[in-house]
Amino acid sequence: MKFTLDWLKQHLDTDASIKVVAEKLTDIGLEIENVTDRAAALADIRVAYIEEAGQHPDADRLKLCRVNTGDKIIQVVCGAPNARTGLKVALAQPGAIIPIDGSKLKPGKIRGIESQGMMCSTRELCLGEDHDGIIELPEDAEIGAPVAGVLGADDPIIEIGLTPNRPDCTGVRGIARDLAAAGIGTLKADPRQEAVAGSFDSPIGVTISGEIAENNAVPAFYGRYIRGVKNGESPDWLKARLEAIGLRPISALVDITNLVTHDLGRPLHVFDADKLSGDINVRYATDGEKLAALDNKEYELSDSMVVIADQAKALGIGGIIGGEETGCLQETVNVFVECALFDPISIAKTGRKLQVNSDARYRFERGVDPQSVAWGMEVATHLITEICGGEVSHVVKAGDVPNPRNAFDLRIDRILELGGVAVDADRAIEILTALGFEVSGSAPVITAVAPTWRPDIIGEADLVEEVLRIVGYDKIPTVPLERETSLPVPALSPMQKRVGLTRRILASRGLYETVTWSFTDSRWAKLFGELKEGLFLANPISSDLDVMRPNALINMIAAAGRNQARGFADLSLFEVGPEFFGDQPGDQRLVAAGLRAGSTTQRSWTGSRRDVDVFDVKADVEALVDALGTNAANLQVNTEGAPAWYHPGRSAALQLGPKNVLGYFGELHPKVLKALGVKGRVVAFELFVENIPMPKKKGTARPSLNASSFQSVERDFAFLLDSDVKAEAIIKAARGADRNLITEVTIFDLYAGKGIEDGKKSLAFSITLQPTKATLTDEEIEAVSKKVVDAVEKATGGSLRA
Repeated sequence: MKFTLDWLKQHLDTDASIKVVAEKLTDIGLEIENVTDRAAALADIRVAYIEEAGQHPDADRLKLCRVNTGDKIIQVVCGAPNARTGLKVALAQPGAIIPIDGSKLKPGKIRGIESQGMMCSTRELCLGEDHDGIIELPEDAEIGAPVAGVLGADDPIIEIGLTPNRPDCTGVRGIARDLAAAGIGTLKADPRQEAVAGSFDSPIGVTISGEIAENNAVPAFYGRYIRGVKNGESPDWLKARLEAIGLRPISALVDITNLVTHDLGRPLHVFDADKLSGDINVRYATDGEKLAALDNKEYELSDSMVVIADQAKALGIGGIIGGEETGCLQETVNVFVECALFDPISIAKTGRKLQVNSDARYRFERGVDPQSVAWGMEVATHLITEICGGEVSHVVKAGDVPNPRNAFDLRIDRILELGGVAVDADRAIEILTALGFEVSGSAPVITAVAPTWRPDIIGEADLVEEVLRIVGYDKIPTVPLERETSLPVPALSPMQKRVGLTRRILASRGLYETVTWSFTDSRWAKLFGELKEGLFLANPISSDLDVMRPNALINMIAAAGRNQARGFADLSLFEVGPEFFGDQPGDQRLVAAGLRAGSTTQRSWTGSRRDVDVFDVKADVEALVDALGTNAANLQVNTEGAPAWYHPGRSAALQLGPKNVLGYFGELHPKVLKALGVKGRVVAFELFVENIPMPKKKGTARPSLNASSFQSVERDFAFLLDSDVKAEAIIKAARGADRNLITEVTIFDLYAGKGIEDGKKSLAFSITLQPTKATLTDEEIEAVSKKVVDAVEKATGGSLRA
């Protein structure tokens, strides 16, 4: 929400400075996002006078001007068509900062002639979009004076970050009311709301269709015919206000509707009455009905959207945007003014579906003051007749204007209990009255009737908030929380600590963390299992984000595809977050998911580059499981347990016992990658963090280091096995042969082919023996080796190769 200080003072009688106003706005909950001092931006631009404008000797379209700066005469080369003798202009001299791009002006030569300055256009000074010529200043402007004051551009612009619960502050008057209640000046009366008597009956009537009335989609619609208007340029004061907040002046009639929208938070629309076919009818659109709107776009409508129509066609999308065909032009003579009330939910649904963001939608979907249907028409009538002239009809009406008068009791002691500040009854009554509430009663309980422009007031706590924000949140004392013990309470739960550790471990392995949406495209989600109805969003923020993600890999895979399309083929990504499988509490689980694609390293003369494979992600998972307190050696790898989005035969489930599935890893299925736009091989893992048992040992101290001072011993073994024997079986059997001495078992060779009979394979592994009491003798080493051979033969049915 933007406005200028001078604009604010049209409603607020105050001499407060911009600094005081800005501080107070933040204090009362209207947080300042930006204050723009336009005078400072134009400090280097001064009024100058063209003494003589002659022809450039070497360019037909350039003029060579002698310009009086107030203290000297300089030479300026200018290409503007309106540069002429006797004109007062906005001049920038060398060293001046040009607002449009922040560049510093330097002297230079144009077609061989030195130019010692630059005469500026409106756009170059960021005061509008006009760039057809230089600014023409008034004849009485003082030469050498700052141009900001001459152009009325010395008025600071204030921008506040408006929260959705404050529809009353979508207009400057609502902001002025809050400041007046906070002691910054007095709220002025608005004479424009006084009724204007009509002199004839409107030739255009208004009806609201039965279906619209039944759904209360448009509670009330007022209209007024004004004939004999003269549309043209708006007066300077009106154009200046709109340009200051970034709106382009169009014509007086259109500018008036924009002014009332931002000044009072009351959207309006004006039709060219001579382009209408009969009476106005407020109805639902028909499926497929089309409308060419004022934003130069054509919209296809559905039967849930409200349209303002005549007897022939739709004229505009109700409460959002008008139609181009019946818009007001310079030649418009007769107009029909619309001032209506629309259901906020209906407006929000239509606006999101059509992707139209207009000033009218912004206000209607937050909730416009219902009473503004009546006084908004009178304000519009005053402005139109004052600026454009014309004769007004009686107001035509359809529907009934709501008059919500919600009363709430406020127990004065609740202000202290809920807000921590003691406020007496008289002060609370004073504040609420200044904010527009009708207050009755006295301490200890008062009754406040909320004004119609405050739909956000729904209970006693809201009244407490209103009093507190005007008194000042800074008045709330800082007090320590009461605790049963003085010992510090841990800020993070064990699971929260586990999540943080998970992120650090995966990042330490070279994976980059991503944070993707918790929503995804239902077309992708169907590739990851059956989609339950509860996962679909009733009001998605985008058509391609219509379901809660059933798997954390989906958006990460799509991100990999986008990176590949931009030339980044080697990827290592991970995310720790929820995935969803229902719409009930608890129907989600925390997962650490990651993927790798491309190659492990960049190209190198050493030739060590290779493509990522399943074992890279298996190593990631095992490292993470170890770090979270569970020995990865105890995990079972079930090659039949991975879900369908993994490649069969190149994936597995990780289990801790027959029922506790900790996660999956493997190569992703080609059809999934193709659907999400990813090329080549991608390996991935999913680890269900909450399924990993918490360490039994309490405390944060690390276990003591039991380093042995004795020499370790390695022994190699090669076994002839059936080809379907898993390496996991060998590792477990070898390690179990002597758990006290054998600290590591590593597979280092696999061979099948010439010299090995069909259906067999040769698998070689190494064991590491680490004594802790004495150096091992040959006899002890041989004894352990025999245990290993016996254990492996028994577990696998294989035989030791000679």
